[in-house]
Amino acid sequence: MKKLVISTLFVMQVFFVFAQNNTGFTGKVLDSKTQKPLQNVVASIQNTNLSMLTDVSGVFTFKEVTVGSQLLQIKSAGYKDQLLSIDVIAGKILDLGIIVMDEDITSEQQLSLITITENDLGDDNSGSESTSGLLQASRDVFQQTAAFNWGQARFRIRGLDNEYGTTMINGIVMNKIYDGRPQFSNWGGLNDATRNQEFTSGSTPSDYTFGGILGTQEINTRASIYRRGSRVSFSGTNTNYSWRTMGTYASGMNTDGWAFVISASRRWAQEGYFEGTDYSANSLFASVEKKFNDHHSIGFTSIFAQNRRGKSSPNTNEVNDLKGFKYNSYWGWQNGRKRNSRDKEVEEPINILTHYWKINNNTNLNTSVSYQVGHVGNSRLDYQLANNPDPTYYKYLPSYFLNSPDSYVNGFDDQGNPIVTNPEADAARTKFLNDGQIDWNAMYLANTSSVNMGKSVYALYEDRTDDKQWNANSIINSRLSDKISLNAGVNFRKLTSHNYQKLTDLLGGEYFLDIDPFYSGDASQSDLNNPNREVKVNGTYGYNYNLLATTFDGFTQFKFSYKKVDFYLAESFSRSQYQRDGLYKNGIYASNSYGKSQKMIFENFGFKGGLTYKVNGRNFFDFNGVYMTKAPSMRNVFANARINNNTTPDIKSESVIGADASYIIKAPKFKARLTGYYSKILNASEISFFYGEGLFDEVAVGSGNEDSFISEIVTGINKKNIGGEFGFEYQLTSTIKVSGSAAYGEYKFDNNPNLKVNDDAQASPTNTNPLTDFGKTYLKGYRQSGMPQQAYSIGLEYRDPKFWWIGANANYLADSYIDVSSILRTKNFVVEDTANDIGYDGGTVDAVRKALKQEKFDPVTLVNLVGGKSWKVGNDTFGFFASVNNVFDVKYKTGGFEQSRKANFTEYQADNANGTPSFGSKYFYGYGRTYFVNLYINF
Repeated sequence: MKKLVISTLFVMQVFFVFAQNNTGFTGKVLDSKTQKPLQNVVASIQNTNLSMLTDVSGVFTFKEVTVGSQLLQIKSAGYKDQLLSIDVIAGKILDLGIIVMDEDITSEQQLSLITITENDLGDDNSGSESTSGLLQASRDVFQQTAAFNWGQARFRIRGLDNEYGTTMINGIVMNKIYDGRPQFSNWGGLNDATRNQEFTSGSTPSDYTFGGILGTQEINTRASIYRRGSRVSFSGTNTNYSWRTMGTYASGMNTDGWAFVISASRRWAQEGYFEGTDYSANSLFASVEKKFNDHHSIGFTSIFAQNRRGKSSPNTNEVNDLKGFKYNSYWGWQNGRKRNSRDKEVEEPINILTHYWKINNNTNLNTSVSYQVGHVGNSRLDYQLANNPDPTYYKYLPSYFLNSPDSYVNGFDDQGNPIVTNPEADAARTKFLNDGQIDWNAMYLANTSSVNMGKSVYALYEDRTDDKQWNANSIINSRLSDKISLNAGVNFRKLTSHNYQKLTDLLGGEYFLDIDPFYSGDASQSDLNNPNREVKVNGTYGYNYNLLATTFDGFTQFKFSYKKVDFYLAESFSRSQYQRDGLYKNGIYASNSYGKSQKMIFENFGFKGGLTYKVNGRNFFDFNGVYMTKAPSMRNVFANARINNNTTPDIKSESVIGADASYIIKAPKFKARLTGYYSKILNASEISFFYGEGLFDEVAVGSGNEDSFISEIVTGINKKNIGGEFGFEYQLTSTIKVSGSAAYGEYKFDNNPNLKVNDDAQASPTNTNPLTDFGKTYLKGYRQSGMPQQAYSIGLEYRDPKFWWIGANANYLADSYIDVSSILRTKNFVVEDTANDIGYDGGTVDAVRKALKQEKFDPVTLVNLVGGKSWKVGNDTFGFFASVNNVFDVKYKTGGFEQSRKANFTEYQADNANGTPSFGSKYFYGYGRTYFVNLYINF
């Protein structure tokens, strides 16, 4: 009987063990230095829908895993990914033991990535810094190279502006309605607080939005996902600021269901890398979450990032040859300090309230509402019937005198070019070399000695934008079955954007008169409702209007996962409504400036899909394709929004086509991706403003040799981008890793779009839309500007088991081109008599081709070094990170643009006759040798 009982118990025990013996594996994740468990680390099995988070003990367990070889990925913000090969055995839960996570050096590199995301080329947030802002979240070696190594030369992924990507915080879209681009300064200096990011490349699927063809970036600030602890750091650099200090604390989720995170930083410089570029920024971040139960949580995030910095000027070769590439014409001495006349200030706090709803184990619904209010200001000097205060004004430079008839040839140089001599040119050169900066004292003196007592002839003002924007977003993620998942979302935005000219400094005077002295009578009045106003400090003048926008978009996306193939299908719909509301009755457009314009409505859609073919657990083929239409940005809808309600003629939604194909290898020691891509953008529009000479000689009959400040409207632009990307990294030994990346692209204009010119001087009560049609601008075949179209990198990294590391990489960047002038490539440039099709004297095919040949910048090789070390002292971690970019202090151009002043061949030839044009191209330069050092403590 006793044996029977024992036998029965043994059988029951075997049956119980067999019943509980699932197939899978378990493990525990620890920090390599502190040996503390890591909570909320993502553990996922590659090529499946299986993923989970580690618990408070750092433990994860998978119980229903397919038998055979599997790849397990372990990842968490601030740590290096772990990719483990596991042989799963039927009926067993394998214990993987302790899995240690090493600190990710790129998390420190992100702190040094300051020269791109917060410093733009021009006044329009032009996206030249786009690459790095979108790529800080990525672990892909190619994209990391593009951000950290090629970004200093303004490299753009696939040649795309950042308006073709989507940046979000907690599902709220951060791309501006005005220009479609994110304002990265809105969260600048908060690197610790914005480390939790997800990135998708190209048109690959995102769980949060339909996205564009550049990719998506989702920043998650939910308080409960931050690792508990504190961090304090101090940094020094010689780029756009000198010093930075930052502190962050995360509480983790307590037993009462509360979690909060706070972070703050300050960055400052009396002068950055380029002359006269002051810098001051203060950033604050707070996130709090209340967990009510397992299904509902509420989170609130508040971000305040105030940034003010002095800009640096683009300069011609003449100016750079005289003063050096660090020269900045925007500043001058005042009371013993450098004062910049072109400061940019950004102060747009963001507040986001989010409801997290776990409907069941398979479905989550997150809803966010945000409110953003604040301003962006760009200062500059204004003057009335006084000398131009710009020290690089063309009449102050030697070239102005050298190009005059009084100059004479005094021999030839080694290349056979004439040496032109002019005494006035010599005097101008001497004066510019000895000074060449803004004379603040002279402007104060002019204002205090004005014939009209108290009236300033010089003043400092801001082009000011005050935005108020509401945003509501709801995203559902649902696992419909083991093979199918659904992502869907809706987004609503409502914007009121107040745009005006704000007077900030009368420079010693008492008032500034709100008129345009280049016009007379009513046409000189900025506001006929309040003529001849005397403007005081903080007063509004010049222009004053609101831009109103309401947008809606939604998307659905289905993802299917099978043994050999994963694929997805997504669709989107959007509606954008724009309107201008003029607050001034402008004297030039008296009947077409005050009050509301017509509403401009654009409805758009998109479709995309793709598949991944799994050759095996380590080799994949990936294909993606997208067709979508995109509303034009609001800045391009209103052709001259500052002074009238006119809309851009022939404005249409853009059509965007994109496709890519990749071969991907993911192995524990070797990772690589080879991608070919194609994209085409149709019906793009661009608006620019400049002063042109010789524009209306024959185009506007009877206008004479008219020179005007005009707005240039180019519509129907087609762009084609085609190329390839390659990136790899190989772990040679446990301590040495080699990596490499390559990019080759051809980014060209693909048609000859239409060009029209708006000239305010031709406006009248009967002509409220004074447009002149210049026909085609012959851009087809010209290269898109502003970025290298070839880039190559090779790098080596050594990571010592004692927690120090060093790395070096060499980068070669080539095929970067200048931004060509559209007006110079119209028929107006070469034809003097349009009625009889007679060209300008000397305008032969060869001469015109030479004049209009697009400038290609010299290739550049840049070497960068990085390194760091960390120590564990008790329960705390101390460390430092250091980098040196452009080790050999190479001087190179990152971009530039042709000036459009000389708009016909005769004017152009005369300006270039002596080899030093007064209106030559202007250039931007990269930094020379720079460093970044960061000291930190985690506790």
